[in-house]
Amino acid sequence: MAINDPIADMLTRIRNAARNKAKHVACVNTKICRGLADVLKSEGYIEDFEVIEEPGKSGVINVKLKYGPRGEQILHVLKRESKPGRRVYTKVKDIPRPMQGLGIAVVSTSSGVMSDRVAREKGVGGELLCTVL
Repeated sequence: MAINDPIADMLTRIRNAARNKAKHVACVNTKICRGLADVLKSEGYIEDFEVIEEPGKSGVINVKLKYGPRGEQILHVLKRESKPGRRVYTKVKDIPRPMQGLGIAVVSTSSGVMSDRVAREKGVGGELLCTVL
């Protein structure tokens, strides 16, 4: 079965797994999903991820979820902003600051997928993929 929007699929899988207190979740391996997993790891929302290549197939990304010291959820809201039917592009000065900087916005730029803070530092805008709180 082909997935039309791999980013939305990945966010939904992570959201559902976190709600069910799962330790790992498998996502589709695409370049943009690897970039998104890398941003979530560097910002501290997930513990780690591992790319498992399968010959002749795209493979999977095994995401290890992170929880608080008493098992509370760290990922509360994962919202897809730019969708295949309505793309959302933003300039560097217009990149949103979710919850006044407590959350992150993930932006796909010409320099790769990065968080809103890194995009502001580099002075690049791009497609606003999702917001994470």
